[in-house]
Amino acid sequence: MKFVELAVFKLRLVILLGLAAFTVVMGVYATQLRMDAGFFKQVPTEHPYIQTFFEYQDEVPGANLVLVAVRSTKGDIWQNDFLTTLHAVTEEITFLPGVRRTKVRSLWSATTRVTENTEYGIESQQVIPSRITPDTLTQDQIEGIRDRAMNGGHQGTLFANDNSGALVIAELQEIDPLTRQRLDYLDLAARLEAQVREPFQSDNVRIEIIGFAKFVGDLADGASDVFLYFGYAFVLTGLAVYAYIRSTWLAFLAIFCSLISVVWQFGLLNIMGFGLDPLAVLVPFLVYAIGVSHGVQQINLIASEVSDGSSSMDAAKLTFSRLLVPGSMALMTDLVGFFTLYLIPIDVIRELAIMASLGVALKIITNLIMLPLLASYLPADPTYAFTYRRVRVRREAAMRFLARVAKPRNATLVLAGFSILLTMAIYQTRERHIGDLVPGFSELWPASRYNVDTASVVGDFSISVDALVIVVETPVDGCVDYATMRLVDRFSSHMDNVPGVTSVQSLPVSARSISAIWREGNLKWQDLPRTQSDLIRTTSHIEPSSGLLNETCTILPVIVYMDDHIATTIDRVVAAVEDFTAHDTDLAKQDGINIRLGMGGVGVMAATNEVIETSELPMLLWVYIAIIVLVLIAYRDWRAVICCCMPLLLATFLGYWFMTWLGIGLKVSTLPVLVLATGIGVDYAFYIYSRMNIFLEQGKPLQEAYTLALEQIGVAVVFTALTLAGGVATWASSSLKLQADMGILLAFMFMANMISAIFALPAFAVTLDRFVPRAYVAKSAD
Repeated sequence: MKFVELAVFKLRLVILLGLAAFTVVMGVYATQLRMDAGFFKQVPTEHPYIQTFFEYQDEVPGANLVLVAVRSTKGDIWQNDFLTTLHAVTEEITFLPGVRRTKVRSLWSATTRVTENTEYGIESQQVIPSRITPDTLTQDQIEGIRDRAMNGGHQGTLFANDNSGALVIAELQEIDPLTRQRLDYLDLAARLEAQVREPFQSDNVRIEIIGFAKFVGDLADGASDVFLYFGYAFVLTGLAVYAYIRSTWLAFLAIFCSLISVVWQFGLLNIMGFGLDPLAVLVPFLVYAIGVSHGVQQINLIASEVSDGSSSMDAAKLTFSRLLVPGSMALMTDLVGFFTLYLIPIDVIRELAIMASLGVALKIITNLIMLPLLASYLPADPTYAFTYRRVRVRREAAMRFLARVAKPRNATLVLAGFSILLTMAIYQTRERHIGDLVPGFSELWPASRYNVDTASVVGDFSISVDALVIVVETPVDGCVDYATMRLVDRFSSHMDNVPGVTSVQSLPVSARSISAIWREGNLKWQDLPRTQSDLIRTTSHIEPSSGLLNETCTILPVIVYMDDHIATTIDRVVAAVEDFTAHDTDLAKQDGINIRLGMGGVGVMAATNEVIETSELPMLLWVYIAIIVLVLIAYRDWRAVICCCMPLLLATFLGYWFMTWLGIGLKVSTLPVLVLATGIGVDYAFYIYSRMNIFLEQGKPLQEAYTLALEQIGVAVVFTALTLAGGVATWASSSLKLQADMGILLAFMFMANMISAIFALPAFAVTLDRFVPRAYVAKSAD
């Protein structure tokens, strides 16, 4: 360390000039970083459900839908002005970027048809024939449209059950067929507002828009609010650091060096071809918070040395040599912990893992090297040593009071409380859920426009974006085979009776209705035809564009529309599918029939939830294995592993318990935040144990060693936790619920990690030392 210290400080000017040039270059690239969202980034592409999606995405309704509800605020929809507006909205949506034009559905679509028994025989025609245009609509034609729409079974799907509105349903493609580029979801969301909602919404018409593209757009719009609250937290942190250190220059260095690494991080992300996903907008602040945590440790030691009479250069050198190893070890632990997120095969989480890992790695340079080098140039201030020494005496007195926890009796009480808390936290963790716990999107407030629109559509229509599409694979011409159709019909009925299911669409369900039409609408005949000729007659009127079959009748999709996508609802519906496939005797007897989950929006969510659930435990195990290995390398003592890891274990399970209490589910947007917060908590234990270990090696008793360590490091640990917790607590009033929830969670995690490190770490150290004394302490005493 002495050699490294001499080499670094001898070249300090060259190193700082090089870092300054690098900062300028990265700053230019950082300004070019843009928000970047993608549907397939949110899904586990290797999951069997998603493989089904990729295999049949051109033949079956996809998961990436946009639903636009056009509402009449005065009367029903069977009016000239309303139908004219609906036609204009349909046309506008059809030609938006990324929309699969052949699959746009509304009452005006050519694929929206009705099958009727007329005096001329069975006829299948468009609900709104092509000869009718908005300019020539008459009242008689409107009445005919209404009758055909109702007879065609489109009530609840393309127009509301109470006739108050009509839907335009569009399916999106990840690659825009015109530009051959990946679809820009943020641009599409802006177009939906500028070209659909704003022009067509009026006193007579209300526009409601839901779907992934709109959700991401609303999330990105809320990002401006996110950065505003980042600003609040930044100002509060800066003021708090100054109040703690009582030096403008040292406070500036801690904040400045933490910000520089964020600039580098943004610049390198842009060079690597990444954007900033709306679901990852909290990560830069977390990386900044890690920098502040380490920066405070640096300036705390510098200030202590200066107050003891050292020069700026000597204080900087001592800080560099003392904190480079524990600081690097803490950051390496954070780095490995964050990189374990890469084990989750979801692109947005993997991008987040790269982003967080990159930011933490840069902290080694900015906070452990650049900060002490800059501090070495600080001018001498004769009054500062006296001012800080007076404040330091009061703080050390407070730390000595807290250090009483290292007395054997107090340590026993702390361990008892620790055991009770850990047991309760582990028990309560059983109640945690994977996925959303509330209807709508939990990243947005219930009163947000998106969630209000979602509730309105679900309330008045029999379909929503929360659809699960189950693909039933059959032999060729399965649609005219009675045994196959009967199996799919029973499966449809089975799913229709699952709690949380709004409605079910499938080919046999439609065939039943057409069978009755062939017999003058007599409901007694609304049954599944048994002969092949009757099946041909009833299914020939249903086109592949409906999504209920393909050209060769080798797939018969069953579309299950659900009330919501709450985790328990998804689990219940998926379990119902698996129960049918496992226990249905007819399915077991028929060869060539295979039921495959799970397309549609709910299928994607089910796959994502399953991947997160299966990846959660291995990821946490790897985090702890990494911590254990690094602690053993640094201290070569198994006691250090217990002392550093047990406080972290308690804080982790308390975080899970707190999430359960707040009603926050583990999902793509929340799991990384929990892991990042846990990583910050590791730093507290490392810094405290590192200082305590130095005094132990000097032969001091454990209680005295802990007291001295807490006098030097404890104040900085407590202050850092309080400052960061106070900063993120301001997020609770954010207009973005994701930020508000994560602010409360992070504030809790910062405090839980700090309290666990200060109280549980010495309690374990004292208890272990009573039963297995440290060999090198005895040797030093001799």
